[in-house]
Amino acid sequence: MVIYRHREKYSISEMCRFFEVSRSGYYGYVSRMDIPAKDLPLAEKIKECQSECGKTYGYRRVHTWLERKGIYHNPKTILRVMRKYNLLSVVRRKKYRNYGEYLHKYPNLLNRDFHAERPNQKWVTDISYIHTKQGVLYLSIIRDLYDNSIVAYKTGTEQNVNLVLNTIKSAMKKEKVTAELQLHSDQGFQYTSHGYFKLTQSYGITPSMSRRGNPYDNALAENFFSIIKTECIYRIKLQTFDEARLLIDRYIYFYNHQRIQLKTKLTPLEMRSQFLA
Repeated sequence: MVIYRHREKYSISEMCRFFEVSRSGYYGYVSRMDIPAKDLPLAEKIKECQSECGKTYGYRRVHTWLERKGIYHNPKTILRVMRKYNLLSVVRRKKYRNYGEYLHKYPNLLNRDFHAERPNQKWVTDISYIHTKQGVLYLSIIRDLYDNSIVAYKTGTEQNVNLVLNTIKSAMKKEKVTAELQLHSDQGFQYTSHGYFKLTQSYGITPSMSRRGNPYDNALAENFFSIIKTECIYRIKLQTFDEARLLIDRYIYFYNHQRIQLKTKLTPLEMRSQFLA
């Protein structure tokens, strides 16, 4: 059957409409071919989801996406089907690495309390991937939870400890930190490293760390990456690292100085200036 042969290339729903065949008729045909078809409807919906998000969703986000469509399945079933039909995310996730004696873990002081009463009281930090034709550019940011401003950011072609350390150094050169400062991160190897431990100690920064496998603990860092990618990165096919860096520079300037936040009706730096005035 033509629809079955081309199921990986085209949407089954669209082919059924084109050939004037009902979906139930198609799946009935597949079942009579003695091919396990019970996962095909779910696989098609997951394929639709991954097409919308550029194949960036892991099975947890796919699970949420499906629930919003009124489709309910066990997350483990979704993961199994994604593996079976090659629908896994193409984005490499950061791996938890154990460096033995150099592994430093910190309590979750932030504990999803994303409210800050003043600037430089609570910062969140993370690294994300920016894809270009030249390769992957890594973006490290520090975001202040008081006004959501990007206090500092660095880019690099390697996802290493120095990228994170240089981001912190840049932030501390820029900001006058006069009271206790919490810096929250996930459990990426850069943040459990001895270099990170030494640098935060030298600045008097109190590290806070997400629980393992709990992305919502650092949601405000992830949220910024979602914003910059949606409003900026995904709108352009980046060719080179330099082009990506220039785009990031321009967007973060716009975000800090010009982008109005719906909650406060102010830009991040307008809100910061009002506090300092």
